[in-house]
Amino acid sequence: MPKYAMVIDQRRCVACMACVVACKKENDVPPGEFRTRVVEQTEGTFPELRMELRSELCNHCDNPPCVYNCPTGASYKNKENGMVLLKSYRCVGCKSCVAACPYDARYINEEKGYVDKCTFCAHRVKEGKEPACVATCVGKSRIFGDLDDPKSLVSIALHQNHSEVLLKSVGTIPRVYYIKKFSKPE
Repeated sequence: MPKYAMVIDQRRCVACMACVVACKKENDVPPGEFRTRVVEQTEGTFPELRMELRSELCNHCDNPPCVYNCPTGASYKNKENGMVLLKSYRCVGCKSCVAACPYDARYINEEKGYVDKCTFCAHRVKEGKEPACVATCVGKSRIFGDLDDPKSLVSIALHQNHSEVLLKSVGTIPRVYYIKKFSKPE
């Protein structure tokens, strides 16, 4: 069975926001809300200042606190592919999962009355397609695939580059990896 993950190569992101727009259109995300976003991250002080662009989304963690804190079972981890998904009909909008997510990757869809988040476009993946954000990325900075397949683009990117995950110390074991634009000096 596949073990899906995403690699975001920050060296290739041009902040065009095509991923954000594609996600909003594909998943009917309401105005003012996001399943994915691109944030500007600066390091250093003038004149030694540098900027990186970081795409953020649900990290589809192997140890997901959102799932453990959901009282209704609406949030769950798909046993077949490792995606963290939602059963909207079970969600009561209590926001326990929103509070539990250290990545700020969930929101309440006020129009529909339930929590929403990135699903790696599970409906597209099921049809053999890439997530909408990956398919539309003009810089090819988003890479999606099966971690267990050594020939997948995700596995190759992780093998050939140094990568990091966000908030490693919280123990969620995320499946979104970042290839940074600048490596930290040792």
